[in-house]
Amino acid sequence: MKIEEIVSLALSEDLGSGDHTSLATIPASATNRAGLLVKEDGVIAGINVAKEVFHQVDPDLKFVGLLNDGQAVRRGDIAFTLAGKSISILSGERLALNFMQRMSGIATSTRRMVDLLKGLDVKLLDTRKTTPNLRVLEKNAVKAGGGANHRFGLFDMILIKDNHVDFAGGISEALGATKKYLAEKGLDLKIEIEVRDFNELNEVLEIGGVDRIMLDNFTVDGLRTAINIIDGRFKTEASGGITMETIRQYAETGVDYISVGALTHHIKGLDMSLKAVRNF
Repeated sequence: MKIEEIVSLALSEDLGSGDHTSLATIPASATNRAGLLVKEDGVIAGINVAKEVFHQVDPDLKFVGLLNDGQAVRRGDIAFTLAGKSISILSGERLALNFMQRMSGIATSTRRMVDLLKGLDVKLLDTRKTTPNLRVLEKNAVKAGGGANHRFGLFDMILIKDNHVDFAGGISEALGATKKYLAEKGLDLKIEIEVRDFNELNEVLEIGGVDRIMLDNFTVDGLRTAINIIDGRFKTEASGGITMETIRQYAETGVDYISVGALTHHIKGLDMSLKAVRNF
């Protein structure tokens, strides 16, 4: 879904028949200036989304971005300013804040994890554990924080997980069926397969034909052993329960990628508010 579509649907949900509070209390001709005030340190994201919100509410509003997505911010920074009809500013206020607070929270959390990986040749990935219909925004926020995107959806990569293996009847059956399917459909998609233990890992290594092996819920020592067994034959990804406290240990095993679902599904929004210019 495109950002313009997301914003349009969100405005329809929020405005309904109109912002009756603002319409009732503010003269239609009244104008004002306001700015987005950052209220805690972090990483900003969603400036372009906020701009789209106010543009759809009122194309005549003057939006001036003062910061860029991915920029480190401190309490007291102003992300953007607005000028124009007071009712228009108020009508878009909450929606713009909702988008930016969540996106900035994701970017901030991602940056903290990325900083813990400094000096190591490993990429931090997000997952599909995103808010329905907001995936493009949340994955953009991960990139703003310095992370990288895993597959976007079910359509752009083959990722054979534990249930696929179990439902297919095993590693060999799942991989064989996958290769046949791709050949029949004429699809050129990367293949990644999840393994849960060393028996499954050895089976994948014997069969081959994959691009990446996901080592799910391995301990740090187990992951290190697995990386040594794979010996560079395939790209590797660590996943499952990896936290701020443990990510550096996992990264030091030599794994190529670390995926963390919590980047997008376990997030505290960054505190910010929209204020009239006289208030800051």
